[in-house]
Amino acid sequence: MARADIDKTIIIKKAAEMANEIGLEKVTLKLLANQLNIKPPSLYNHIKGLDDLRKEVMIYGWKQLEERVIEAAVCVTGYDALEAMGRTFYKYATENPGIFNAMLWYNKFQSDETQDATKRFFSVIYKIFSTLNISQKNCDHLIRTYRAFLEGYVLLVNNKAFGHPLSIEDSFEISLQVLKAGTKTLERKEDDN
Repeated sequence: MARADIDKTIIIKKAAEMANEIGLEKVTLKLLANQLNIKPPSLYNHIKGLDDLRKEVMIYGWKQLEERVIEAAVCVTGYDALEAMGRTFYKYATENPGIFNAMLWYNKFQSDETQDATKRFFSVIYKIFSTLNISQKNCDHLIRTYRAFLEGYVLLVNNKAFGHPLSIEDSFEISLQVLKAGTKTLERKEDDN
């Protein structure tokens, strides 16, 4: 029995849920259609194919993360906002491993739409950095540094790659403090070039 109430938003949300449950790579159009109680060809009324579906899940994830980071940074500024952003990123990405994999799957320069997905999120992060009296060039470097740390750390956590019995969350908090201390050394410094 086909469902008349299916739209793109419902399809993307269900695909995101499935990605978290079974892994992004296991989500197929046939499986998604079965979960939505529709025939697979009906999906093509809303998406172009599996690559398009993954791109849409990626955009969905970045939008959700952006909303959460903005919410976490309300009423806090400076380093408190930076820490709130880091913790929020970590929490979202570890609680949504399938969506997070989709967020890393894409080529952000492939289209304006995919580039836009992260542009808004990173503009929020840039605003946080810009309150710290750090040069624009160093802010750009720091955004890369924090992104590399957060994405890399979450990938290790999500793939259960830490074998030591130490608390992963404690290690994350220490890492955040080390990044914060390093960031403070760049205050009021001019660009070298």
